[in-house]
Amino acid sequence: MQAARAMEQKETTSGEEQFLTFRLHGQDYGIGILKIQEIKGWDKVTPIPNSPAYVKGVLNLRGVIVPVIDLRLRFGLPEAERDIFTVIIVANVNGRLAGIVVDAVSDVINVGAAHLCEAPEYEGQENREFIKGLAQVDGKLLVLLDVDRLVNPDSLDKSASAAPVAAAR
Repeated sequence: MQAARAMEQKETTSGEEQFLTFRLHGQDYGIGILKIQEIKGWDKVTPIPNSPAYVKGVLNLRGVIVPVIDLRLRFGLPEAERDIFTVIIVANVNGRLAGIVVDAVSDVINVGAAHLCEAPEYEGQENREFIKGLAQVDGKLLVLLDVDRLVNPDSLDKSASAAPVAAAR
């Protein structure tokens, strides 16, 4: 236990940040680990009328109603069949829970400043607002996402009366 704490302190002082990595349409992405509440296997959700197409519905997570967003549809990618690898990443977004459907979770990695680079700017970038940056890790280019912008409060409010995180405890 103390070794784990010492390791965490070492990582914090070295300027590294941890990311949960996942795959979506053959590409690797990452979300800051501190935003992740839990990872849940794919489960049916209850659709909510008049929601954006990427909001698949809501699920009841131990008494908390959580909106579920299909990241493929949010990024304008084709919808895919759900399989045993499909998961819902439950993230804490500005004090509220939101589920994010991804193809598969990969790993938790440490990313230091030496691995980070800015995403290039170009015209027609519809999803640029969701990108925090890029990281070169183990020979792979990882797209780091800003989950606060990805799951904006307007989407949460339109999809359901999502309970605050504090009510989940």
